[in-house]
Amino acid sequence: MAEESINVEVAYATPEKQVIRQVNVDAGTTLGAAIVQSGIMLDFPELEEKLENAKVGIFGKVVPMTTVLSDGDRVEIYRPLIADPKEVRRKRAKEGKKMKKGA
Repeated sequence: MAEESINVEVAYATPEKQVIRQVNVDAGTTLGAAIVQSGIMLDFPELEEKLENAKVGIFGKVVPMTTVLSDGDRVEIYRPLIADPKEVRRKRAKEGKKMKKGA
C-alpha cells in the first residue's frame, strides 16, 4: 500500500526577498522535516545555521519543529524582530503627545 502524501507550503522572507515553496510530503511529516525537504535553504543559505534556534509556526501560530503537519498547512519561518512593536508604539504615542502640547 502506497503512503499517503499531503501538500504544504513553506514560507520565509527577508526585507529583500520572499519565497513560498509548495511541497508534497508524506503524511506524518514534521514541520522541521518539511522545511528541509522544501529546499528553501538553497535560497537562504544563512538560514541553515539559524534554523535550529528559529521560531517557526503554522499560519502565524508558533509551534515546535516536531509538530506533525496536516494537508494544506503553511509552514512559516520567523526572523527575530529588530524592534519591539509595543515599545515602538509607546514611543510614537509619547512623541505625539509632546507635539500636541507644543502646538
